[in-house]
Amino acid sequence: MPKAFLVDTTRCTACRGCQLACKEWHDLPANVTKQRGSHQNPPDLNPNNLKIVRFNERMTKEGVVVWNFFPDQCRHCMTPVCVDVADMAVPGAMIKDKKTGAVLATEKSAKLSPADAKAVAEACPYNIPRIDPKTGHITKCDMCFDRVSAGMQPICVKTCPTGTMVFGERDEVLAVAQKRLAAAKERFPKAHLVDMEDVSVIYLLAEEKEHYYEYAGFM
Repeated sequence: MPKAFLVDTTRCTACRGCQLACKEWHDLPANVTKQRGSHQNPPDLNPNNLKIVRFNERMTKEGVVVWNFFPDQCRHCMTPVCVDVADMAVPGAMIKDKKTGAVLATEKSAKLSPADAKAVAEACPYNIPRIDPKTGHITKCDMCFDRVSAGMQPICVKTCPTGTMVFGERDEVLAVAQKRLAAAKERFPKAHLVDMEDVSVIYLLAEEKEHYYEYAGFM
């Protein structure tokens, strides 16, 4: 049975524990960064950050400042177009694990030409894959495939202190998502689940997706 995540943004406090734990587990180096006038740091996904918490600040018509947080990562699509595009150039450069549903970039991704690697990245409707300029590999969240294969939770899920993220069998996570949605609607009438039928990382948003991030949802 494929696995799935629920990311309930109504519980996210932007502590960025998931972001840092991901870097630590994957032994990724620090980025050279600077203050850009936002608490979001680094500004985007990159080969050294497979997950980041995005910040969106706005003021309502009533003059209330609202912060929406979005822990961004690969959605591990049910039908990953990145795999299809990569297969046309280098079969096996991108794969989908049948048991877990994890979409993975393999060592063969370094054999993609720069143009083909760019095509793979641009095919993603969620703007996730990045190309490591040092190695040529495509980089992205791997669902902590090593941990999940050993019966453990992804490190971001294990680290989250507020229960924002739930991980498990897809049917069970979908059931939790519906319960969380019903509860969220009591406080946030516009709450909804994003692209639930198409992805394995399902986001629960309190507002319309444009109040989070350009690529928060596809449909």
